[in-house]
Amino acid sequence: MITDRIAAEKITIPGLEDDEQDTLDGLVVELDRKARRNRLRKAYYDGKHAVERLGPVVPPQYYQLAIVLGWSAKAVDILARRCNLDGFVWPDGDLAGLGIGEVVEDNFLGAESSAAVTSSLIHSVSFLVNTEGDGDGPKSLIHTKDALNATGEWNQRTRRLDNLLSITSRDEEGRPTALALYLENLTIVAERRSGRWVIVDRSPHPWGVPAEPLVYRYRPGRPFGSSRISRAVMSLHDQAIRTVIRMEGHADVFSFPELLLLGADESVFKNADGTTRAVWEVMLGRIKGIPDDDNAVNPRADVKQFAASSPAPHIEMLRQQAQLFSGETSIPLTSLGVSDMSNPTSADSYIASREDLIAEAEGATDDWAPAFRRSMMRALAIQNDLDEIPPEWRSIDTKWRSPIYLSRAAQADAGMKQLTAVPWLAETEVGLELLGLTEQQIERALADRRRANVRQILDRLPAVTETGEQTPAQPVDEMTTDGSIAS
Repeated sequence: MITDRIAAEKITIPGLEDDEQDTLDGLVVELDRKARRNRLRKAYYDGKHAVERLGPVVPPQYYQLAIVLGWSAKAVDILARRCNLDGFVWPDGDLAGLGIGEVVEDNFLGAESSAAVTSSLIHSVSFLVNTEGDGDGPKSLIHTKDALNATGEWNQRTRRLDNLLSITSRDEEGRPTALALYLENLTIVAERRSGRWVIVDRSPHPWGVPAEPLVYRYRPGRPFGSSRISRAVMSLHDQAIRTVIRMEGHADVFSFPELLLLGADESVFKNADGTTRAVWEVMLGRIKGIPDDDNAVNPRADVKQFAASSPAPHIEMLRQQAQLFSGETSIPLTSLGVSDMSNPTSADSYIASREDLIAEAEGATDDWAPAFRRSMMRALAIQNDLDEIPPEWRSIDTKWRSPIYLSRAAQADAGMKQLTAVPWLAETEVGLELLGLTEQQIERALADRRRANVRQILDRLPAVTETGEQTPAQPVDEMTTDGSIAS
């Protein structure tokens, strides 16, 4: 089985300078030191964490049923789905002219950004790494690395990474077989061949350390933040699983009526051939008659019945644990599947019920935005064969989808009110966004408008009649840069 771990033994690469080998040793130790907790959180997210058995009350076979609860994954995914990177904007320039479309398309940036956000929430940090393409592939690449396979040293003064170790390949036992070491203006790529490490590439570049950390809940003392799957989340997750296991045992055992059989011998629990019946046969057999035995102390058997116990206490406990989990993660109780409350009907009540989650999403995107900005500016510089990022590119910024879900009608109504207050916005892309149009719809609308304006210009050009005479030209208005016509 493949395990997500890095070997604790030292990785010695012939050809490295002493300071480079020292840096590599420190990063290997750090990656190994964090590996156990990172694997544990990954197991919670993937539903592969086995809860420990506590006490002899529940038979051990119930802990072998592989009962899974998806609360930890829900805590991550619900927040991640509200943190969507829609693209980048540059008020002072033309991003399309810089080739941002090629960078986004070549790197599947929509999917990669979502994966980076999810990994950041699981492990507290993930990394965006810029590299130059080779051969016939993309010219500028952006890779996503999780905390199980990458780590670096954060410089608190410069707010940048001093270095980064990226494990690019592992064998079946989880040991590294290839890595990339990113140092200041230098990238070293090494592979393990026939049991020995060799350097396969040593490339200088002008980009410093071309990597950016996506940190969730950054704070002083924890430069790589904290995981969404916190200790409190893991504890509540385990409690809920144990409750579900006890409820499973209750359904098999304690849901049957409790019977006391007085005056009958063991023959009523045996088959015709004298073998003892299985427990489930006795429980489900519904014994209808027990013969009298005049030689017995009690000639006639007597049955006393007690009502079956209700699973309600387990359900109430699970609901209480869900409430604690909801409070810890700010996700709605209804999303955990244990509440029968109806969803809010009005927009205001819906937003109010998710106020904490919306605030969490806004804070998370604010923390991730600088890393995405830096990574995209570096990618565009590589795409355009530049050796440095031009100062004017610093106004490039990220564009995040609103974490508040509004109906199209509500969004259009709010947009119309804003356009009424500022009418000239209706002639801009911002105005179309306020009306709730998607990026694709805005592009199509502007393209249709440009084509219509071109047709108007052509219709006003001088025409030649059948007699060879030229008709007077109609006044041709000037077409503005956004496709509209100005007189």
